[in-house]
Amino acid sequence: MKTLSVDLFGRAYPIHIGSGLLSNSSLITPHITGKQVMIVTNDTVAPLYLATLRNTLNESGLTVKQVILPDGESYKNFESYRIILDALVEARFERRSTLIALGGGVIGDLTGFAAATFLRGINFIQIPTTLLAQVDSSVGGKTGINHPLGKNLIGAFHQPRAVLADTDTLSTLPDREYRAGLSEVIKYGFIRDIEFITWLEEHSTFLNERDQATLTEAIYRSCHNKAVIVAEDEYETTGLRALLNFGHTFGHAIETGMGYGAWLHGEAVAVGMLIASELSQRLGLIPKDDLQRIINLSRALHLPYQAPDLGVTRYLDIMAGDKKVEAGKIRYVLLEKLGKAMLSQDVNESLIKEVLSPNSGQFIGSATEQPI
Repeated sequence: MKTLSVDLFGRAYPIHIGSGLLSNSSLITPHITGKQVMIVTNDTVAPLYLATLRNTLNESGLTVKQVILPDGESYKNFESYRIILDALVEARFERRSTLIALGGGVIGDLTGFAAATFLRGINFIQIPTTLLAQVDSSVGGKTGINHPLGKNLIGAFHQPRAVLADTDTLSTLPDREYRAGLSEVIKYGFIRDIEFITWLEEHSTFLNERDQATLTEAIYRSCHNKAVIVAEDEYETTGLRALLNFGHTFGHAIETGMGYGAWLHGEAVAVGMLIASELSQRLGLIPKDDLQRIINLSRALHLPYQAPDLGVTRYLDIMAGDKKVEAGKIRYVLLEKLGKAMLSQDVNESLIKEVLSPNSGQFIGSATEQPI
């Protein structure tokens, strides 16, 4: 097992990464306040891991309730949020209660948002079961739900007490979900860790085979990169944390435009990073060789490489409603160089239209339903 810490002002929480963590009560119970615990999960994860976690908690004398939601991005909405709150109220949970998110990013975001708002804020623990959630959404305290007009527009900052990334859960992850998680792994190399890019290039075969030791190291290095950024800019006030959104402006447009769930978050971000990288190259920030290196790593990990042609106008309309818009301008996360990201609001719209056009941008194609 590997452990690292997210160090915030006056407080910190651990991220444990390794095998068999769901059965290790010593990693969970120290972070539980009170005796009431509610596990929130979905109908895909519950048959696989809910009983193990419940047994671990029951052995510690805790009162354990559960909420099982339908699986999918389309359920990251007000209705699911209300179901969690109803269950907490009906079970008479108190301020010293603890919520545990057992699942992927959707479950983590929903549970965290419920924890942030129930009784004005209660304790919660993240136990992410997808690669994407283990390296990204479970770390940093961003919680929330989607609005029909935009992704993650409603939410709150609410840090977990602990994160347990049990790598055993990745063995049951469908290949498509696993690949989607790899996009967030390589993101950290692109935006701030060029040595990680080299390591990923050298270990791509092992990642494709889901080698446990390689996965543990990849998750650790990803979480370390995110923890450093979160510690310096917890509430995204300086702009540093916004760099984590590399590829997300274009990716969120794909998710919204295609309908939540048609494209997985990581799939959309994978193509979004390619579009942002092409934009960076066209702006003269990175050379063509670096763009090709980004493409090669994405292809080596079998990530999608072509976005749906929503139409340039539709892309721009959705992006204009993105939560990263500031003073009416879209803030683009670009690559100042490979391994270093930057923010820019001064990108010529005609160039944006070019990279979003199937006649000009190399990553916009004829895909209309599923990622290629």
